Amino acid sequence: MNKSSTHHSRKVHSKEARKRLRRIIRHRMLRRVAEFFNRLPIGRQTKIAIVAIVVGILGGYGAIAFLYLIRLFQSIFFGGGGELLGILQRLPWYRVFLPPAIGGLIIGPIIYFLARETKGHGVPEVMEAVALKGGKMRSRIVFMKGLVASLFIGAGGSVGRVGPVVQIGSAAGSSVAQLLGVSERIMKTLVGCGAAAGIAATFNAPIAGVIFSLEVILGDFTFATFGPVVLSSVTATVISRAYLGNSPAFMIPSYQLVSVWEVIPYILLGLIAGVLAVVFTSSLYRMEDLFNGLRIPDYLKATIGGLGLGCMGLFLPYVYGVGFESINLALFEQIGWYLLLALFLAKIFSTSLVIGSGGSGGIFAPSLFIGAMAGGLYGRVVHQLFPAVTATSGAYALVGMGALVAGAIHAPITAILILFEMTDDYKIILPLMLACIISTITASQLKKESIYSMKLLRRGIDIRGGREVTILQSLLVRDCMSEEKVLIPETTPFSELVKQMLASRFHHFPVVDSNKRMVGIIHFNELKEHLFDNSLPPDTAARDLASKKYVTITPEENLFQAIKKFGTRDLEEIPVVSERDPARVVGTLSLTDVMQAYNREVSRRMAE
Repeated sequence: MNKSSTHHSRKVHSKEARKRLRRIIRHRMLRRVAEFFNRLPIGRQTKIAIVAIVVGILGGYGAIAFLYLIRLFQSIFFGGGGELLGILQRLPWYRVFLPPAIGGLIIGPIIYFLARETKGHGVPEVMEAVALKGGKMRSRIVFMKGLVASLFIGAGGSVGRVGPVVQIGSAAGSSVAQLLGVSERIMKTLVGCGAAAGIAATFNAPIAGVIFSLEVILGDFTFATFGPVVLSSVTATVISRAYLGNSPAFMIPSYQLVSVWEVIPYILLGLIAGVLAVVFTSSLYRMEDLFNGLRIPDYLKATIGGLGLGCMGLFLPYVYGVGFESINLALFEQIGWYLLLALFLAKIFSTSLVIGSGGSGGIFAPSLFIGAMAGGLYGRVVHQLFPAVTATSGAYALVGMGALVAGAIHAPITAILILFEMTDDYKIILPLMLACIISTITASQLKKESIYSMKLLRRGIDIRGGREVTILQSLLVRDCMSEEKVLIPETTPFSELVKQMLASRFHHFPVVDSNKRMVGIIHFNELKEHLFDNSLPPDTAARDLASKKYVTITPEENLFQAIKKFGTRDLEEIPVVSERDPARVVGTLSLTDVMQAYNREVSRRMAE
C-alpha cells in the first residue's frame, strides 16, 4: 500500500472516529436531560403543559424569524421600499425575470445534498412523520426549511408560508420531544403543538392553528391532545402580537348575506371551488411527474421552474411571492374581470411549476389566491345578473378563498376558522360555512385524496387506511427479513433439486445463473406435480422448471406493500432483492416474519 492510500485510510478512520465520539457525547447529553426532566417533582400533565408552552415559544419565534428572513431576501433580490407588487412594477425587466431562477439555483443543491425533506410544501412530510415515524423529525429541518423556503419566497417563488412554518414548528416540537425522551404518543402531540404554533403566529389565528393541527396533522381531538396544542397556539400568538401587532391578515369591507336567495349562488360557488381544487391538485402532481421524467440532475430542476416563473412574471407580476397584495385587490374589487381570469389560471400553473420542479414553499396561500380570483370573477357575473339579491364581487372573492382551501386540503373546519380569523369578519360566516362544506364534498367525490395526502399516497403511504395499515407502513422489510436464502443454480439436475427442496424450510426457491443473478423461481407446490412425472426428460434442470413470472421486494419497502404483494398470488415467501440490483437476492421475507413484526410493534405501542 502506498503512502497516499495509507494517509487516506487513516483520514477516513479518523473521521469515522470523530463521528462516533460525537454520537456518544450527544447520546449521553440526551440521556441526562431526559433523566432530569423525569425527576422533576411535578405531575405528568404539568410537565406536558410546560413543554407545550416551550414548543409554542419556539414555534412563535420560528414563524417570526421566517417572516423576517423572507423580507431580508426580498430586499436582496428586488430592493426595499414598499410592497412587492409595487416594487416589481418599477424594476427593469431583467430584475423581474432573474430572481426566481437564481433562487431555484441556490436552493436546489441545498435541498438535494443537505435536507431533502425540505423540498415541496412540507405538510405531507409532517403527516408522514406522525403516521409512520412516531413523530420523529430531524432537528436540522428547523433551520434548513426556514432558509430554503424564505430564500425562495423572497426571490419571488409562487408559494406560501403555511407549509414551511408548519414543518419548522413541527420539527421544533419533535426535537424537544426527542431531547426529553418522551413516549411516542407525547412526541406526536408535541409535533402537533409546533404545527399549531407556526400557523397561529403567522396569521394571528390561534383557533385556526389548533384546528389545523388536530384536523390535518394529528387527526386526534381528545383532551389529552387538545390541551397542549391550545397552550402552544396561544403562546405563539402572544409572541406574534408582541412583534407584529394584533391585526387580521386582511382588512376588508364588511360583507354579509344580502338575501336568502343568495344562498343558491354560494352553493354553486362551493361546487366550482371543489372542482378547481381538484384541478389544482392534479396540476401540481402532473407537473411533478413531468419534472421527475427529465433526465437532468435534480438539484438543477428548481432553476428551470424559476426561469418559467420569471417568464410569467414579466407579464403577470401578481403571481410572485405569497400574493396577499393581489388578494386584497380582489377583496376590494380593484381588479378587472379579465385580470381575475388570467390570474387564477396563472397561479395554478405557476405554483404547480415551482413546486413540481423542486422548489420549497406551501400551497395554502396559493389556494387562497386562486379562490379569491375565481370567486371574484364568479361574483362579478352573479352580481351583474342579479344585482338586487347578491353582494358585490368582493364577498364572493372572500368566500371563494375559504372554499378552495377547504376543497384542496379536505379540512372545512380549518378553512372556515382561518378565514374568519384572518378577516375578523363574522357577517360572512354563513355563506362561508356553506361553500366550504360543499367544496369539500365535491372535491372528495372527484378525488379521494387531499392535496396533502395525495403526495403520501404516491409514495405508497395510505394514512386513511386505519391503525393496522399505519403500523404496517411504519415497518420496513429490512427490519424483519431473514438473510437466509436458498439459491438454486439454473443447471441443478431435477433429482438434486428435489433433495435441496425437501431439506429446506422454504417453499419458494430463486433460480440464479452463473453470476448468482435471479432468472426465475420454483415453487415447491408446483414441483410436487413433477415428482411422479415419468415424461420429464432425464436432463431436466432447474432452468426448465423455473417460472419467469415472479414477485420480489426490496429492503426499503414497507410491510403494507409487502402484504399486498403476498396477496397477489397467495404467496408465503418473497425473495428480497437489492434496491440497486433487482436481480441480486439478499434475503427472504416470509408472511410469518411480517405477522411477528406487526405483533411486536402493537405490543410495544400498547406498553407506552
